[in-house]
Amino acid sequence: MILYLHGFTSGPQSNKAQALGARMRERGLGEKFLSPQLPASPRAAIALADGLIARHGVTSVVGSSLGGYYSTYLAETFDLKAVLVNPAVVAHLSLQKYIGPQQWLYTGERFDFTLEHVDELRAIAIPVLAKPERFWLLVEEGDETLDYRDAVRRYAGAKQTVLPGGDHSFTRWNDYLDSIIDFSEA
Repeated sequence: MILYLHGFTSGPQSNKAQALGARMRERGLGEKFLSPQLPASPRAAIALADGLIARHGVTSVVGSSLGGYYSTYLAETFDLKAVLVNPAVVAHLSLQKYIGPQQWLYTGERFDFTLEHVDELRAIAIPVLAKPERFWLLVEEGDETLDYRDAVRRYAGAKQTVLPGGDHSFTRWNDYLDSIIDFSEA
């Protein structure tokens, strides 16, 4: 069972979530894929993920950007495998500049990102990975939002795929769908 966690202001309608869900359905694994709309509050997002993990027997999390930060916490807390795609390494620092009014990309719904949300992100920071071998880092060097080198250092000891070019969306996502599913199932 794979739980996909989207990035900041994104949603389950994102290209990555849709492509991974479609590929799992093609492989007869559609019922083993979850991709919820995460709330703006990190505390609420983690509570939602906790419930899904418990109810559905999630064994692997796949997270993009902020979803990668959440996935790190969840993998460490529940002993899950995690695939991290251009992940936010220190979300409580990198997202501070977004405090204020925000809008969900796919629904247009507005929300406020607050200092309390930043504190909630700080509260789930994982300083050291207990089992780095559970993680697979996928980054593109051309990420214009987050410095890929921070992720490479942060996830030392994990499986790493570092690709030249690209951007924060991870342009070669579709090339890795089967490998992500296989890593998650192994």
